Amino acid sequence: MTAAPQIVVVTGLSGAGRSTALRVLEDAGFFCVDNLPPALAPDLLSLAHHQGKLERVGLGIDVRTGAFLNGAEQTLSALEREGHEVQVIFLDCADDVLVRRFSETRRPHALARDGDLHGAIAGERERVAGLRARADIVIDTTELNVHDLRRHLIDYIRRDTEHPSMVVRLLSFGFKYGIPAHADLVLDLRFLPNPHFVEALRPKTGMDPEVSKYVLDAPQTQEFLRRLRPLLDFSLPQHAREGKAYLTVAFGCTGGRHRSVAIAEELGRQLGSAHEVVVSHRDSERAPS
Repeated sequence: MTAAPQIVVVTGLSGAGRSTALRVLEDAGFFCVDNLPPALAPDLLSLAHHQGKLERVGLGIDVRTGAFLNGAEQTLSALEREGHEVQVIFLDCADDVLVRRFSETRRPHALARDGDLHGAIAGERERVAGLRARADIVIDTTELNVHDLRRHLIDYIRRDTEHPSMVVRLLSFGFKYGIPAHADLVLDLRFLPNPHFVEALRPKTGMDPEVSKYVLDAPQTQEFLRRLRPLLDFSLPQHAREGKAYLTVAFGCTGGRHRSVAIAEELGRQLGSAHEVVVSHRDSERAPS
């Protein structure tokens, strides 16, 4: 008897990246169906199970299904009772960013029949609130580009389901561009020596060896890292035990090009042997000013 297919449900707000997420699942070998009325999911999975050909199935569920969206959570619970492994990924995003995305793409929102995007988004949030509460992971795509979202999803679906581990995301950013909304822990590095004021280092980033050495060799940096490691060594396992799939530790400097990048890269090297670590840099490619 073949095992029941693994099911990954991608849902969330329109414009938050569901289509991108489903393409990631397809690339990972999932058979994906978008905009499937939840009530039809058992029939699809029963067929997949009895034919024994589909081991992993991705389902896209959103408000385009209209009234069929009602009862989606109950359908997913019923699938779990039948022995399916069901994971729900919910994609969220700030309202103003969703409005901008719809305006840029000129795509109509399924609920914006009178052109009121803000009202449509508010109504959608109400309709998918149950799925958000049911989600195994919520990914806020407000400040993520397509490549960041792909990395998030690839890391998540590659996790060992029998021994799941938390993914630690080390994110550098510049305070002048705002604090990342989805950061769990924010550390201010503006007290460290600033390579921006060294003419030869200014056009470079913390990825360059000269900048990294300048930042990491400073006594303040060495003391900071010495004190930070015990905090992370203690707190990261505690977050993992609480079932958190992702923890984002954000390191900020003024422009997000030098100090924060060097520190995130160094912590990535230090933590990589004990944790699943993803290092990303939000503002490192911005032109220095």
